[in-house]
This record gives sequence, structure tokens and C-alpha cells, in this order.
Amino acid sequence: MSYPPLIRGKAPSEYRSFFESNYCITPVKTFDGIEVRFRKSDFNHCFFESVHAKDDTFSPMRAERLLWIKATLKDPDSERYVGWNKKSKKYDRNRRVTLVKENYVVVIALTGNRKADFITAYVANSEETLRKIRSSPKWT
Repeated sequence: MSYPPLIRGKAPSEYRSFFESNYCITPVKTFDGIEVRFRKSDFNHCFFESVHAKDDTFSPMRAERLLWIKATLKDPDSERYVGWNKKSKKYDRNRRVTLVKENYVVVIALTGNRKADFITAYVANSEETLRKIRSSPKWT
């Protein structure tokens, strides 16, 4: 599957506006029929990284892949894994981690009735992160 081009050189407010108009109005349907809902507040967690404090630094690397979120959710050839729940310290079948080209990751939380909430998206830029993802149970 081909992925959209990167969106470069925008101000954070422009990326935010684009995110809200492309994701927060209508859910995105995955290739396997799950409706994923996005909230305006998801922007901060998804496009900011924690450098000194939680979500304090805007990440151009994450933002330029803004269109990849939808492409990843619609990609039937993606790698899919069961997500890890930090609070319960175990795998959670209500979380799906999707991995695609250039180590791009999208995480959703299933809420029932073929619906899910968007959690985050990022580039897994360490071998350790990729190893952990790929050692998780496959999503079936």
C-alpha cells in the first residue's frame, strides 16, 4: 500500500487544524471495519513528546506523518499486535498496535461494537521498542 507524502514545514497550529478537520469530525473506518474516533485533545498526546515534562515539546517528525494515521488504519498488510496495558502490567486484547513502513506505529483502544478510540501514533525509533512490539501476541 502506498502512503501519503509527508507534510512538512507547518506551524503546530496548522497541523492541529488539519488534524481536527481530517480526523475529529468523522470516524475513520479500519480495513477490517472498526470505527476509530478521534478527539481534539488527542493532538497534544500524539504530536508532542515528553522532553522535560509530559507532552511538552512539539514533534515535527510525528506531525509530518499526520496523514499516515488514516493510511495505517486502512492498511490490510500492516503488522498488528495486542497492546500492553501499563496499569495492569499485561497484554490487553482491547488495545491494538499497528506497525507499518518506516516503523510507524498507531495505537487504538477498542470500546465495543466495532468501535475504538485513537490513542497515539509515533515513529518507533529504537530497536528495543520494535523488539517489544514484535514480541507481543499477534492481533487476530
